[in-house]
Amino acid sequence: MKLRLIFCLITLIPFLASGQSSDSKKPFDANKDLLLLNLDCKTDVDDVHTLAGFVTLLSHPDMPKVNYHVVAGTYGIQEGLYVPPNPLFELALEDKDWSDAHADRNQAVERVAKLATNTLKNGGDIWIADGGQSDFSAMLVKVVERDIPDLIIAERIHIVQHSNWNEEVTSPQALAFVQEETDYHKIPDGNAVGNGTPGFRTPEFDAWKTMLSDEELLKIWELAVEIGLEFNAKEGRYNNEAVASGGVDFSDLSEVCYILGLEDIKDTQEFFERYGR
Repeated sequence: MKLRLIFCLITLIPFLASGQSSDSKKPFDANKDLLLLNLDCKTDVDDVHTLAGFVTLLSHPDMPKVNYHVVAGTYGIQEGLYVPPNPLFELALEDKDWSDAHADRNQAVERVAKLATNTLKNGGDIWIADGGQSDFSAMLVKVVERDIPDLIIAERIHIVQHSNWNEEVTSPQALAFVQEETDYHKIPDGNAVGNGTPGFRTPEFDAWKTMLSDEELLKIWELAVEIGLEFNAKEGRYNNEAVASGGVDFSDLSEVCYILGLEDIKDTQEFFERYGR
């Protein structure tokens, strides 16, 4: 019995020392932490719907006030044309709340790194929802390491990814870096329902038109859907069939829901029932 107990303890020591399991997650602290939503906007139009969903979620009176920043143009090595989202970003967010990495990636990295280092120095953590590839996130982490060389990155910077394809078209060096250096969470795909995270890709869904009671949010969704239909499959861009059918795809928001502890949301219908009114 004693030998068996010793063996069990030896087996558990590495696990206990790491402080993590594959499904463990440090809770998001709305009082201190910074939430970054990185959207690649290339070549799928789902990112414009994701931004509309993100603003809808954080605008709800039941949600705590969250310190956040959104970055457009955080694409990796995939081919295809960019989906210009600027009119929607300008409508949905204030200038201070988003950066344009498509226009100037280096400038965007430095700007976001300043926000991140201020948060970290004040005791908060950084939570990154990679609604696309992780190339921008890798650049960001390296700048933060430069500015705070004694920071234990794996304890303070958390990255969440839901898509196999996003990983496949992240540059191999950037993907290896974030997986090895940060607290990297791979969650089930937000395009599907019933896999443990919300499923926010729903063909032929237009009930948001009647479920949204806030006029500003309604305008944001109207513009997001308009941009999505305008650029979906245009000039070789990805054909998102859910969007083409008149439905919605804000599947990248599943990562934000994971960060904020809202994984129990089932699907698009439930999302708008909870946060549309």
